Amino acid sequence: MSAQNTPLVQAIQQRRSVRGFTQEPVPSEIINEILTLAQQSPSNCNVQPWKVLMASGESCNELRNTLKQAFVSGTPMNPDFSALPKFEGAMRDRQMDCAFALYGAMGIERSDKPGRLQATARNYEFFDAPHVLFITMQRDFSPSIAVDVGMYAQTLMLLMSAYGIGSCAQASTAYYPDIVRDFFNEPQESGILFGISFGYEDKTVAANKASTQRADISEVVKIKS
Repeated sequence: MSAQNTPLVQAIQQRRSVRGFTQEPVPSEIINEILTLAQQSPSNCNVQPWKVLMASGESCNELRNTLKQAFVSGTPMNPDFSALPKFEGAMRDRQMDCAFALYGAMGIERSDKPGRLQATARNYEFFDAPHVLFITMQRDFSPSIAVDVGMYAQTLMLLMSAYGIGSCAQASTAYYPDIVRDFFNEPQESGILFGISFGYEDKTVAANKASTQRADISEVVKIKS
């Protein structure tokens, strides 16, 4: 599949969080092309403040096992950047709707704590993806720089969508940054923002049948003429 043959609107519409992948690896030449194109992302003064740490194959499996073991053993989490805030109002409603859609697709009741815990652990298995990458920026950078990094990540995932590759951005995979830094031999000043698991979607996985909705623009856009 060629990105040139996929309209931007189609790539945007078909991109979603994939939570179940086949074991088929994405060819390295396609990954390299995607990463090269993603460098066209905008950033303040063109400083390009992002860095990508990627693992595939056996390296991906090794990191997967290490992170899952940290989670199931109760290793304390110490994210480099602030964890998710407590959402309220409409944002809390959207968060709950997303949870209902996901857990509903998997047949997990709200009262099923072991089932929910097992579903959370799937994050650290990268949903069986053959590839995972981590988006980083320097730990002393401000939120305004994180905006640049976010635009890069969106560009990257839209390119994956254009190539027919599924992805899932995961804040949870950054909750053990020291493990990730040690694995990639990164310095302490390299802050782990989040991970992105990617590969080809396994359409038989129940979680991939979850469907979420987007707010109407009247809720999020204010126009003054």
